[in-house]
Amino acid sequence: MTKWDETAVPDQSGRTVLITGANSGLGLRSAQVLASRGAWVLLGCRDPERGKQAAERIEGSAHVRPEVVELDLADLSSVREAASRVRERTGDRLEVLMNNAGVMATPFRHTADGFELQFGTNHLGHAALTWLLMPALRGGGHSRVVTLSSLAHHGNGLDTEDPNFRRRRYSPLRAYAQSKLANLLFTRELDSRLRSAGLDITSAAAHPGMTDTELAPNSARHRALPGVVSAAVSKGNTLITQRVELGALPQLYAATAPNVAGGDYFGPARLAEVRGHPKRARLNPAARNDTSAGRLWESTAELTGISPEPF
Repeated sequence: MTKWDETAVPDQSGRTVLITGANSGLGLRSAQVLASRGAWVLLGCRDPERGKQAAERIEGSAHVRPEVVELDLADLSSVREAASRVRERTGDRLEVLMNNAGVMATPFRHTADGFELQFGTNHLGHAALTWLLMPALRGGGHSRVVTLSSLAHHGNGLDTEDPNFRRRRYSPLRAYAQSKLANLLFTRELDSRLRSAGLDITSAAAHPGMTDTELAPNSARHRALPGVVSAAVSKGNTLITQRVELGALPQLYAATAPNVAGGDYFGPARLAEVRGHPKRARLNPAARNDTSAGRLWESTAELTGISPEPF
């Protein structure tokens, strides 16, 4: 793969894109690029005011005025309402769903539905949104679902019997790692079921390496990191993190490049996938475990109460 960048994003005129967490960081940059190429971008944001500010930043270069969709992935009732609004606004036509939003290394907290916050937000909320938007994705034609994972998926594995840490001692980093592994298992299982159903929808994943965003471990919001680890990561961050413009390239590639296949995973090319232009990324063997993927799919349906039709 050559050094692919934003200039290679093809024309997006007539395409509708929903990006979660689009008010800052990777989501905002992805929205800016896709809107400048002609896409109608829906900004899925928990805070409507911040979403409005993001939309105003994008408008100047957008061909079609972006719109804000209020969405709290940590509340399934909000996910249901947001999916309903998207389907209504788009007339059940959505070409790209970019599952970008996330939380990282938080203290032990629960979502509105009682799930561990990172697993509930990063995986369950996005899985529910994807399933609820399937009629719109089918209506889009040649649609894509792009789910953001992380280098952290190489961490401690996924406990499908206790993903919410009800019987285990909670670790902020372990919980984050398992949520990012869940993102990849979901991506691959979704691809398998889409192909079996004969649907023209591609499920792919990406990761940004180490990018300087609000989610970065040196942010003040991540007080759960042990002091020594936090200090080391913060010091390293200033040396090896890359700009958001580069960090967003893998997910933009997954969303728009013509040669993307179902189950593909993209990340930065340099320094063990920490930074650089996008290339195919390395999957931990745990992310290739079809048995775990199937169990996660079934447990996700049970936990969310959402039937993943038409699979």
